[in-house]
Amino acid sequence: MRVAFYTLGCKLNQCESEALASSFGSQGFFLVSPSEPADLYVVNTCTVTSKSEQKARRMIRKYSRENPESLVIVTGCYAQMDPEVFQSLGPGVIVVSGDQKDRLLRLPVYLNESGCAAAAGMDEVRRALGMVGEGETDRFSFDAPSFSSHSRAYLKIQDGCDNRCSYCRVTLARGDSVSLALDEVLHRAVRLEEAGFDEIILTGINLSQYASGEKGLSGLVGELLSATRRTRFRLSSLEPDYLIPENTDVFADPRVCPHFHIPVQSGDDGILRRMARRYDSARVREAFDLLRSLKADPFIAADIIVGFPGETDAAFQSTRKLLEELRPAALHVFPFSARPGTAAAAFAEHVPERITGIRTADLRTISETLHAEYLQRWNGRSEEVLVEVSPTDTREGRGITGNYLRVRIPGGKGTVYRKGSRYPAFLELRGSDLTAVPEISS
Repeated sequence: MRVAFYTLGCKLNQCESEALASSFGSQGFFLVSPSEPADLYVVNTCTVTSKSEQKARRMIRKYSRENPESLVIVTGCYAQMDPEVFQSLGPGVIVVSGDQKDRLLRLPVYLNESGCAAAAGMDEVRRALGMVGEGETDRFSFDAPSFSSHSRAYLKIQDGCDNRCSYCRVTLARGDSVSLALDEVLHRAVRLEEAGFDEIILTGINLSQYASGEKGLSGLVGELLSATRRTRFRLSSLEPDYLIPENTDVFADPRVCPHFHIPVQSGDDGILRRMARRYDSARVREAFDLLRSLKADPFIAADIIVGFPGETDAAFQSTRKLLEELRPAALHVFPFSARPGTAAAAFAEHVPERITGIRTADLRTISETLHAEYLQRWNGRSEEVLVEVSPTDTREGRGITGNYLRVRIPGGKGTVYRKGSRYPAFLELRGSDLTAVPEISS
């Protein structure tokens, strides 16, 4: 049976899809690209924006139309919140709610044991899902020993969120914050290092809320650095209010990647209060200054929501001014999307779609300028590169630096860089792309 995975949304969704793919692959199922014909498609959905939901529906219809004999399993946060939406999208669609997603880890075993792995139909899959649905769910069972689509390993350490931001639907889908026990995190990290992974990405919905016993995220990172020898650690999104000295001193360690993603959302204090965020613009400035005191010119990306209800021209200009002052390396700009069930969905003072579009385009232009500036600053500097696609005699490879710069790796005769390995390189800006030229040992 050919199985394909299509994933939308955050790094946690990517982590969970990788674990599902590993489970199917270990049972002899043939994993294919989501752009190829398959007997079974698994669509892991996101509910952050209406656009991500629209994309999920479009792909489900596409798979059902182009592969009418195939089954499409829909899971994830959108499936958790609106399961009834999917039944009309195709005859072979099966919905598994997000809080039951871990059942899919056991599905390939039951299909094999039932003898229908080669050509399972709707009835067989539903019967198998019924069997694997017995017992409690475990949100931390997504523990992949290998990662078919990435040279870096994902390690899920946290899920859910205790914040109740007025625009966010993910907390409704994922529930309150829960954390993987520290001892188990360390066990999994050591195992991944022993398996040869030189980078581990710590993932969760809100990493800042990690808690195990008396250890928070910073304590966990310190324990991970002590338990491992060479692997570097990359953190996913961190909340501005978490970024104070006592929580971040450990991030100065060379094995913590100089790459941080901050959900700033707005630079206007009034809008931040309406969003029910737990900080103001002054705290954002302090967070950026702190991270830059820990790392030399780190890559700091910022999420921004544009067109939030009540965002006046003056409020937007406050955001624009803050970004031009802080100069992050990249912006992820999202037009406001009213999410059903959230407080902001009922807010008045809507910003016209045309105005939101103009503001979104403006910030995305600023983002392009800021990113080009950051690339230019790293031209001619040295940085360690992790190989994502190995170069060959006839083809260049691709890699990623600790500070999240995508680079080309020259190919040619005698090239020996394996996927997943790290090597020191000089970065050369050639046009708009960085090339990682290997350093020559003297």
